[in-house]
Amino acid sequence: MKIIVEDQVMAISEGITLEILAREFADEGRPLIIAAKVNNKLKELIHPIEEGDSVEWVDLSHSDGMRIYQRSLSFIFIRAVMELYQDTNVEVKHSLSQGLYCELVGEHHLKRRDLKDIEERMRQIVDEDEPFNQMLMSITEAREAFIKYGMISKLDLLRYRDKEFVKMYSLGWVKDYFYGYMVPSTGYIRTFELKHYKPGILLRHPVQFSPHAVPPFREDAQLFRIHQEAERWGEILNIGYVANLNDKVVAGEAPELIKVAEALHEKKIARIADQITAEGKRVILIAGPSSSGKTSFANRLRIQLAVNGLKPITVSTDDYFVNREHTPLDDKGEYDFDTIEAVDTVLFNRDLKCILDGEDTRIPTFNFQTGQREYLGKSIRIEEDQPVIIEGIHALNDELTSEVLIKDKFKIYVSALTHLNIDTHNRIPTTDVRMLRRIIRDHQFRGHDAARTLAMWPMVRKGEELYIFPHQEKADAMFNSALVYEMAVLRKHALPLLETIGPEEEIYSEARRLIRFLGYFVDIEDETLIPKTSILKEFIGGSSLF
Repeated sequence: MKIIVEDQVMAISEGITLEILAREFADEGRPLIIAAKVNNKLKELIHPIEEGDSVEWVDLSHSDGMRIYQRSLSFIFIRAVMELYQDTNVEVKHSLSQGLYCELVGEHHLKRRDLKDIEERMRQIVDEDEPFNQMLMSITEAREAFIKYGMISKLDLLRYRDKEFVKMYSLGWVKDYFYGYMVPSTGYIRTFELKHYKPGILLRHPVQFSPHAVPPFREDAQLFRIHQEAERWGEILNIGYVANLNDKVVAGEAPELIKVAEALHEKKIARIADQITAEGKRVILIAGPSSSGKTSFANRLRIQLAVNGLKPITVSTDDYFVNREHTPLDDKGEYDFDTIEAVDTVLFNRDLKCILDGEDTRIPTFNFQTGQREYLGKSIRIEEDQPVIIEGIHALNDELTSEVLIKDKFKIYVSALTHLNIDTHNRIPTTDVRMLRRIIRDHQFRGHDAARTLAMWPMVRKGEELYIFPHQEKADAMFNSALVYEMAVLRKHALPLLETIGPEEEIYSEARRLIRFLGYFVDIEDETLIPKTSILKEFIGGSSLF
């Protein structure tokens, strides 16, 4: 029969699977093929191919491929721990240092020497090339399995299941529920390492931008502390998993939850303002990935600094883009607006120095329609004690403010690091929260549909990996913009936008993944409960900060 594989027509035998066909496309230079998109729908490699199918391979350089690899690696780790230590399970917490941070839960207390035993057992399971078997189980059968294996958080999730069956996976004797697909067998998961990261373990693996090997270890100590803080707050509020949030919404406790979450944000912003005031910092630098809420944070920080008697002014790095004809090109020959070379850092430093010296300084305005820098009569002059707030993708890169002494700078990293997970084995990637925020904001304020936003997202993520994340540990303070209740609000805004994406569009499988993800949540209907200064309002509309 004839099929199309990556735009080439092929004749193949009937009845073969994607896995068999993938072997013909595997070579040393290509990242490991993990799955495929068949007619724009994500499929596991065990899927049989049919006449006329259009196949696009999904490898480790693809976000879907990386999620499948992580998930399969996690299951192998979970089984190894359960086999080695009686009455002990695993909690998959969050991403960290280009890996997955996990903790052991139960009777056994992790020791550094345990890593050797766990990794050895994992390697044995990999060498045996055991299959990941998919099966449908009734709610009753799934409940019995979860009780048997001590997976209590999964029991709570079943209460909000609107179907009679649950898709489960087995790996040998262990049955478990996972949100998403697996590789065909354990033999695919040969590249990984375990690293002790007290009090847990880092599962390190290839990443999307380094798909052939485990990348060098980069410690994200400050980021880890922010994650730990978020989890402590989750414990205080008794919300660690989606089912806990749903319970509070159904019980009518959303108003109190919103008040507490927003009060926490205000308290943390006030503390950062107090620190800046006490240290007498002149230049406040704010950076963070897309849709982390940097603009709302900057405005709320400005208000708290005003409470402390200061009069901060804002300088936008966007006005210092080089003229379009001087913009660097990326490896595809397209304009790279994310690189720092797209900013006239020489002019920016010269103007910033003049501003800090109290001079009346002419400030450019960048015309995004013409791609040219213009001077429209705007100028800035400040007093000696006035701080300057600079928000932008490169704010924590010292090249942007090379003329400013380090002692005069205060660097802030903003990101949305949700502590909420689906259950103990299924985490919610922080990138998904930011992606949903951006889909809603782009529709509300930029006239972009969800398809365009999703299509742009891989380039956005590439820019973050190259230009933002390497500088995050330089921050003097970190602010977590995630709100424990926000998914219960974002859901009803995002669903209708995602449902407009049809199967003929390339990003259809990603849209369906997000729709399935949003299906876990119960809506908070009354948005009047959310204050107009909330960071969430930057995305859903109604903010009083702009």
